[in-house]
Amino acid sequence: MKILIIGASGTIGKAVYERLSGDNELITANYNDGDVRVDLGDKDSIKKMFEQVGQVDALVSAAGLANFVPLDAHSDQDFELALNNKLMGQVNLLRVGRDYINHGGSMTLTSGVLSRQPMPGSASISMANGALESFVKAAALELEQLRLNVIAPAFVKETMVMMGMDPDWGISAADTAKVYELAVKGEMHGQTLDVAAHQ
Repeated sequence: MKILIIGASGTIGKAVYERLSGDNELITANYNDGDVRVDLGDKDSIKKMFEQVGQVDALVSAAGLANFVPLDAHSDQDFELALNNKLMGQVNLLRVGRDYINHGGSMTLTSGVLSRQPMPGSASISMANGALESFVKAAALELEQLRLNVIAPAFVKETMVMMGMDPDWGISAADTAKVYELAVKGEMHGQTLDVAAHQ
């Protein structure tokens, strides 16, 4: 399969790349590097990316920016980042990219556990994650040519270590990547795949 991986330079993205490497042709797209560049917060950048890459069998997005900020300190810019990048950036991957996915292919987006298990400081992230999951569920009802799903990762052990958190209750990037592979190769459609539930 020819698979486009967006956010392939991130912790989860790297693990997904490793998991899907082998017989597949993988194309990486990141903000600063990769086979092609893309800014999820810029719809024109998304269009340019697809024009460069052309037709693919699957797309995996392991990208999307949003900030951890206490609610009292949440600025308009913090909310706008979550809405314009984490949410609309991935919504626009479908809106722009659906014609670039070969018939019967798949698109896999990324939300996160904070949609269901919020924590202090996660207001805009939880908002974007929950909205994305609802979008996927509804949009899938109108898609016949491709499968659309969203992965909800738990906290990734490697990220927890970088943040100075106890990684014991996290899930490794490699184990998280297995769920992305399931979405790419499986038959599910319009689903939110909770990584913790697949361990």
